[in-house]
Amino acid sequence: MKIDHIAIAVIDVEESAKVYQEALGVHNVEFETVESEGVKIAIIHLENGRIELMQPTNDASPIKKFLDKKGPGLHHMALETNNIEDEVSRMEGCGIQFLGKIRPGSAGTKVTFIHPKSLHGVLAELCSHPK
Repeated sequence: MKIDHIAIAVIDVEESAKVYQEALGVHNVEFETVESEGVKIAIIHLENGRIELMQPTNDASPIKKFLDKKGPGLHHMALETNNIEDEVSRMEGCGIQFLGKIRPGSAGTKVTFIHPKSLHGVLAELCSHPK
C-alpha cells in the first residue's frame, strides 16, 4: 500500500487550485466532478503523489457538511491498494470499520472510506486504480 493522495476541503476549487499551483510551482491541474460524492475536485499531480482539492456541488455533499462544521482544511488521506476487495476483507478481519461499500471514485477508481474511529480520528480512503 502507498499514499495516493491527500484531500483538502475548500469553498472555491478554482481559486484554491490557483493558490496551490502558484505555491507549489505546478502548471497542470485536472478538474473533475464526481456526482456520486457531490464534489468538484482539482487534482494537483506532484512527483510523489497528488493533492485533491474538493468543493461541494450540493447541500447533501459530505464535503458541504465538513465545511459547515470545521471549515476548509485537511479532509482525508487516501491509500492505494492493488486489490481493494481483498484489502477490505483483510482489514475487516483486524476490526477496521468502513463507511459504506466499495463504490466508484474519480478517474475510474474504486474507493471506500475507513471510519475515523478505526484510525484514531483520521478519515482514510482506500482506492484502487483501473489496470
